[in-house]
Amino acid sequence: MDESKVSPARREILEKIKQYEREGRFDEDVENDPPAPELLPDQVDYLNKKLSSKISRRVANFIGDRYFLGLIKKGRLIIDGVEGEEHLSALKNGAVITCNHFGVIDHYIVFHCIRKYLPRKYLYKIIREGNYTNFPGLFGFLMRHCNTLPLSSNRRTMMNFMSATNALLKRGDSVLIYPEQAMWWNYRKPRPYKIGGFKIAYRAGAPVLPTFISMQDDETLDGDGYPLQRHTLHIMPPVYPDPSLGEKKGAEKMMNEAFAAVKAKYEEIYGLPLSYETQEEGEEK
Repeated sequence: MDESKVSPARREILEKIKQYEREGRFDEDVENDPPAPELLPDQVDYLNKKLSSKISRRVANFIGDRYFLGLIKKGRLIIDGVEGEEHLSALKNGAVITCNHFGVIDHYIVFHCIRKYLPRKYLYKIIREGNYTNFPGLFGFLMRHCNTLPLSSNRRTMMNFMSATNALLKRGDSVLIYPEQAMWWNYRKPRPYKIGGFKIAYRAGAPVLPTFISMQDDETLDGDGYPLQRHTLHIMPPVYPDPSLGEKKGAEKMMNEAFAAVKAKYEEIYGLPLSYETQEEGEEK
């Protein structure tokens, strides 16, 4: 790919990703997002208990689904297939699904590929605070109502978040998390995981279903002059909590097993050992 043909804004992001990889800043955002207003407890109805929330959720999911299906039909979102569908039986009683985070479309790729296996018709997505509080208009409406579970810098709001995610998992819903934390645009390597999502799974007694979306360049360019990506969703065997370990060690064990599965899948797909620019030559992460 000739990066000189890519728009200046995207080139800046690509260079920032390279810089952050060199510096080991894997969980930091590279997009130039504005500061996020604090999300207060009365600003989010995590479990959609209010009638207005139920109506907004139905409308938002309908609009969002039609939008992404339109992108697929137009060839602007390419999903080549799914590998490991046999592991989706883990969703029957609810699970935490992990995925690499490389764009605003990755959540829909996961949902599109697993939707028929979800006992309930919704997939809940954990999102950053700014994605919930920053955006006006239709995009902001979708961010707030498409079954999103926003994090918050407010302690009381986070208490409500933890209670809601636990309730969702225990009632059999599935929750998508990005254990890498930050979004790195079109970055293909899996990045080191944060433990938070695995603690959520452990507390609820729910399995973690590791997934990984691989990418290949298409011949068509996007609006930034970058090749459109062809996506395949890879689903690895579920990781179950060990109740004998306690939360800290149990969550760490789940995290390490999930990352090991994704690392092995990355190396199988791309034929390369997983390594980062921050490491010594020949050393693997």
